[in-house]
Amino acid sequence: MSSQQPSPHSAEPEPAPAVIPGTPRKVRVLLLFGGRSGEHAISAATAAGVLRAIDRSRYDVVPVGITPDGGWVLAADEPERWEITDGRLPQVEATGEDVVLPLATDRRGVRVLAPGEIPRELGEVDVVFPLLHGPYGEDGTVQGLLELADVRYVGAGVLASAVGMDKHFMKLVLAGQGLPVAPYTVIRPGEFERNPDAWTQTVAGLGLPVFVKPARAGSSLGISKVDDLADLPAAIAEAQRHDPKVLVEAGVVGREIECAVLGGRDGARPRASLPGEIVVTGAEHAFYDFEAKYLDEAGVELSCPADLPPHVVAEVQDVAVRTFEAVGAEGLSRVDVFVTADEQVVVNEINTMPGFTPFSMYPRMWERSGLAYPDLIDELITLALERPIGLR
Repeated sequence: MSSQQPSPHSAEPEPAPAVIPGTPRKVRVLLLFGGRSGEHAISAATAAGVLRAIDRSRYDVVPVGITPDGGWVLAADEPERWEITDGRLPQVEATGEDVVLPLATDRRGVRVLAPGEIPRELGEVDVVFPLLHGPYGEDGTVQGLLELADVRYVGAGVLASAVGMDKHFMKLVLAGQGLPVAPYTVIRPGEFERNPDAWTQTVAGLGLPVFVKPARAGSSLGISKVDDLADLPAAIAEAQRHDPKVLVEAGVVGREIECAVLGGRDGARPRASLPGEIVVTGAEHAFYDFEAKYLDEAGVELSCPADLPPHVVAEVQDVAVRTFEAVGAEGLSRVDVFVTADEQVVVNEINTMPGFTPFSMYPRMWERSGLAYPDLIDELITLALERPIGLR
């Protein structure tokens, strides 16, 4: 195992304040999870980890779940209720009561509305922690809602969230900033059906294998590895089950390396963790797919720190920070790269709300870099509280 130490980017932060300056109370945090995307259950599992680890002596916690059809409800403050256990995927259910955020800049109160009853006040919220993955949460939509009311929140803003979610525009931005990305093509709704032969030739020009992906989904949902062009139509159809816009990317031969990035304090550059590596050992997984990530722990090895030469570690960290800066990310992101046999670093993607359970790679990489899971939660909340509201 490598014995590398964190880079200067990963200096340990100061502790978060226990109370809001000038007030006698603890910081009030609204944890927002669930959502309308296919990653609903993963979001709930992320919330379970945060609910279990957040320091209740420092924070008052208000768990709010979003149902699969978009309803906002007061959720159970019970971590075990939201964990993935024995293949069971948790889901936020409607309760008949709706949670309403403030919709004006001079209000901070959250209310519960129930049919035929007087609205019930839950009190003011200081910061929202959106633990949402995928469209309708990680893509800038919820961030826009919070921006309208000047509510502080953890993580990337509207533009960075949208760019990070859409792999097509992410690649355009990263390439524009001189960062290395794999060759790709984008198939928009209806294009393949209108001219399948032409699109098959275009994809063939990328070389095989290729990876066919929904342009705006995460957790490896809808992704197929295509080794034979005869399988291309089925792979496109599978991707379109999650997103009408499809990205087809040339396969990169290399090791899959991840790096956790954390925003800097007081205008400082973002910090990069020690990198980690994912090795898929289960023969039934052609790549790090949804089942390998969440349902088959025995089929995957997660190694952190990755066994890389020090100069490659430094390059991965530098590329990760530059990727974070290129999209204008804030708070946290996980940057996934490939390291080829000749030590070239190629960006695969940036995830602006990565998996955040205690066993997810993002917290594990920071733990190996000297920042424990509860302290990481503190740091993210502190960054959100220090960040100015409005344009920045």
